[in-house]
Amino acid sequence: MVYRFRVILDNDTEEDVFRDLEIRETDTMEDLHNIITQSFGFDGMEMASFYISDAQWNQGEEIPMLDMSEGGNEVKMMSTTLIKDVVHEASPKLIYVYDFLNMWTFFVELAEIVDEAVGTDYPNLMFVHGQIPDEAPEKLFEAEDDDNFGDDTDLGIDDYEDLDFDENWN
Repeated sequence: MVYRFRVILDNDTEEDVFRDLEIRETDTMEDLHNIITQSFGFDGMEMASFYISDAQWNQGEEIPMLDMSEGGNEVKMMSTTLIKDVVHEASPKLIYVYDFLNMWTFFVELAEIVDEAVGTDYPNLMFVHGQIPDEAPEKLFEAEDDDNFGDDTDLGIDDYEDLDFDENWN
């Protein structure tokens, strides 16, 4: 079977930027990484990770290029994880981050699952829309209320001494 994905650049530009691509369900997440980087014109030499996502695009489990875990922790790696083991109709969304310095962020969504077409080479770039900007879109992270960090108290950063921490809090 072949998975058809739409890969959308998370950006605030006037024009939408996305790619539609096809890849075999038995290919690895690294193969998916490679076609995404190629289809957007990246050299593929920067670090990247996929994150399993829920319906609201909340970031979940990471599937990195390289194992950066400490001491025997089992981590799914791009090179050894099959696409069909991560993405399916019940879990069709991924977040893909390329180049952690610039934070190119993409929403990857399974559009459909189809039979292989005779004579088609996979992975296959099906459709290109929009040009990727010269620089990654800026991510703005804003606190709800800078004075008290969004909580309902009147505590500020300098009021930590008034908090009654248990002596053995850790």
